[in-house]
Amino acid sequence: MSIKRESELIGMQKASEAVAYTLKEMRNFAQPGMTTKELDDYGGKILNDLGAKSAPYLTYGFPGWTCISVNNEFCHGIPSETRILNEGDLINIDVSAELDGFWSDNGGSFVIGEDKNGHQKLVDASKDILQKAIDNIKGGVKISEIGYLIETEAKKRGYKVIKNLGGHGIGRSLHEQPDELLNYKNRFDQRRFKKDSVVAIETFISTSSSLAVELNDGWTMVGNKGGFMAQHEHTIVVTNGKPIILTEMNGIWN
Repeated sequence: MSIKRESELIGMQKASEAVAYTLKEMRNFAQPGMTTKELDDYGGKILNDLGAKSAPYLTYGFPGWTCISVNNEFCHGIPSETRILNEGDLINIDVSAELDGFWSDNGGSFVIGEDKNGHQKLVDASKDILQKAIDNIKGGVKISEIGYLIETEAKKRGYKVIKNLGGHGIGRSLHEQPDELLNYKNRFDQRRFKKDSVVAIETFISTSSSLAVELNDGWTMVGNKGGFMAQHEHTIVVTNGKPIILTEMNGIWN
């Protein structure tokens, strides 16, 4: 999507505030001892109260309102009545939704309670790298250069990136062009970010794996070599200067 009029920017802001607020509230609500289904139902009610519709449910018939992945699950985790959250778990929540014809997406990994398993360093790396990537995006910048920056920063910290997951264009549907905004430098990709375009930028920072593979449930993805992954995501509008971070309200950088 390219923002051509103020009404479109306002529409994107409203949809983005809905997903950002939902993500923030779900993070605050998450407690050891609760199930991922309880957490998902809480987020689903917030979206519903805001008049927003779950994007994965609407687009793909996903069995949940949000994606909640725990520990070795990398992404697209299905909320479950049997999955109980424990102190020190690494949790990723991804919230995307449609509101009045506009679509927005955001996500974040965090440690629940005390960092007993030493995941906070990975979470911080993912957050910091996303911030650095977004700070370097403007109209005319090569998409592959941002991928190179993300992978370089990950390597500096002793981590890998997941090469078959990426950010994407968004706005009038959940996934639009430009697709495959990857976390490494694809030297064959000559595309550049365009001013006024709306994109969801995501980091996929991993301890051991470089690919995500799907489990038999048809949704949940884990690492091809195990380990853990942290993801953070903002929906932004590309400008000639600093991007407009539409989902900034989620507080993932706080």
